[in-house]
Amino acid sequence: MRADYRTVKLSGESEIIIQKSRFLSYIKRVETEEEALAFIQEIKKLHHSATHNCSAYLIGEHDQIQKANDDGEPSGTAGVPMLEVLKKQGLKDTAVVVTRYFGGIKLGGGGLIRAYGRATTEGIAATGVVERRLHKEMKISIDYTWLGKVENEARQSPYPLHDIMYGESVDIHMYVPVAETERFVEWMTELTNGQAQVHPVSELFLEFDV
Repeated sequence: MRADYRTVKLSGESEIIIQKSRFLSYIKRVETEEEALAFIQEIKKLHHSATHNCSAYLIGEHDQIQKANDDGEPSGTAGVPMLEVLKKQGLKDTAVVVTRYFGGIKLGGGGLIRAYGRATTEGIAATGVVERRLHKEMKISIDYTWLGKVENEARQSPYPLHDIMYGESVDIHMYVPVAETERFVEWMTELTNGQAQVHPVSELFLEFDV
């Protein structure tokens, strides 16, 4: 599983007007090229009467899949600047479509590059960015006599408390950053004088606003 990375929240949109042209930006988190292409087609269908529906996306841990489409704008003035914004912001698994309704004033090559770059930047800002950090779900099994102390310490710790399950013993489930699991086990062992059984259950990503 990949390490921590940045991406956008699930989806969002924004609109700006430049020299009477409307630029509508649509942003979406995608994990496959098929998802990206379906999203682009969805926006094209929504704005089938628009002058242009330009797009860009990058997918994969190492940005293995990268595509940019100018959709009729002069070559290199729309899709590439949009893709460059995604790269500069360090985003992964992100697709963007910028729909343009021409307002009658030509922007020129440099003006188009700036316009599509700005539209993408503002679309991302409106959507929001998160950092996805890889965590382990840890299960701490303890006797009921330790419940009060361990639960109190757990709730005051920086590690999110996910669940407490009551059976013959108590199972407390917490999320711990992968790099800190060894330190977490040592902490729990010391806290319970070695009476806790601590085991990883699974790995998952938690999302934090950037």
